[in-house]
Amino acid sequence: MPSTAVTAAPAAPGLFAPRLRAMTVGSVALISLLAFEALAVGTAMPTVARSLDGLALYGIAFGGPFATGVLAMVVSGIWCDARGPKGPMWHGVAWFVVGLLIAGTAPVMSALVVGRVVQGFGSGLLSVALYVIVGQAYPQDLHRRIFAAFAAAWVVPSLVGPAVAGLIVQHLGWRWVFLAVPAVAVPAGLLIHPGLRSLGRSAATSPPTGAAARIGWACGAAVSAALLHIGGQQRGATALVLVAFAVVGLLVCAPRLLPAGFLRAARGLPTVVGLRGLASAAFVGSEVVIPLMLSRERGLSPTAAGLVLTVGALAWSAGSWLQGRIPVPASRASLPRAGLSCITVGTATVALAVRPELPVAVAVAGWAIAGLGMGLLYPPLSVLTLELSAPGEQGRNSSSLQLSDSLFAATVLALTGAVLAAGSAPGPASYTTTLVVTAGLALLGALLAGRVVVDGGVRQAG
Repeated sequence: MPSTAVTAAPAAPGLFAPRLRAMTVGSVALISLLAFEALAVGTAMPTVARSLDGLALYGIAFGGPFATGVLAMVVSGIWCDARGPKGPMWHGVAWFVVGLLIAGTAPVMSALVVGRVVQGFGSGLLSVALYVIVGQAYPQDLHRRIFAAFAAAWVVPSLVGPAVAGLIVQHLGWRWVFLAVPAVAVPAGLLIHPGLRSLGRSAATSPPTGAAARIGWACGAAVSAALLHIGGQQRGATALVLVAFAVVGLLVCAPRLLPAGFLRAARGLPTVVGLRGLASAAFVGSEVVIPLMLSRERGLSPTAAGLVLTVGALAWSAGSWLQGRIPVPASRASLPRAGLSCITVGTATVALAVRPELPVAVAVAGWAIAGLGMGLLYPPLSVLTLELSAPGEQGRNSSSLQLSDSLFAATVLALTGAVLAAGSAPGPASYTTTLVVTAGLALLGALLAGRVVVDGGVRQAG
């Protein structure tokens, strides 16, 4: 009996299809390196400050790169829209690597700060350029999956980065925390290069109207961000003054760097950008409190308290994987709403763990739910940002998304530090206050999530 041959339909190209394989590996590697450096430096810096007798510059060693990163995000967005992402990507790699080399060979703390500032500028250029590369190089149906890979590239260093950095400091010396990374960053950039050559040049040939003013506002936001970061590490009146000046500066400058209608949660992109900031503030504000609360109120060791954060990171990774493989929801608001609802429930559940009669497992479960929510939320917001951007706006809008993330998180961290330092010592009231506020931020986001949809669906901006 003759057999009937059935020809399978060709599989849709994936992230590791021949055309995209090298770019995917290189992009994810660069994101991982940015994440590793952001986390590893915190582990190494106490040793660095002692070695270089630089405790007086400890705050600026963190605030400086954060500020230049804010400025670089804006510059990169303008650059990408005017000339395409190739220039910002290569300059980002160069500034990042040069900054690491300066920091790793620094003879004094002031030189290390210079290296950190240069490194931060490179990180800001890279982070925005990679988003624009996704928008131009990957088909739209792969956007959720590549952004899920980016999320995993941040989560994995959060699990192993501090431990690896500690081993490097202990056995090789703190300088190798900086000097080892360029050996991976340069090859990762070279992997992206062939794919960059296939990208078309931007239709624009000069910076968009208002670019100079935007950079000026970015400088103001960068200075305010540095003051906020430094103030968050101080105590007493000094902290209050620095944080107050910083918050005022951000309130003046930041809205001019974010989409019009951001403050009133206008439909579409303004709400997408706002939700990213609210989610980041809710999660980071809770994350900084949890180890302290569990150690002081529930008697957990630092290692055990840290493992609770690890559970949240693993759940974040699981949520990212899940959202990349489920069918696209009927409404683009579904995943952001689900994610923010999980963060709301999760942080509120963690707040209950302040009560001694409840088991610590309540906090673990709550933080897992919050982490799952972040995984469900972050990639879809990145996808929506590209979908709502005309080709000449992808850089600006990607920079707005990341600025919202960074500035909201930094503001909440500084204010959380002020709340925890308000009394003679942190206690149940301060922990509960912080966690209730962060849950409220997430709840606000969940209530606003339906506003990511424009006119019943997603449409291109411009």
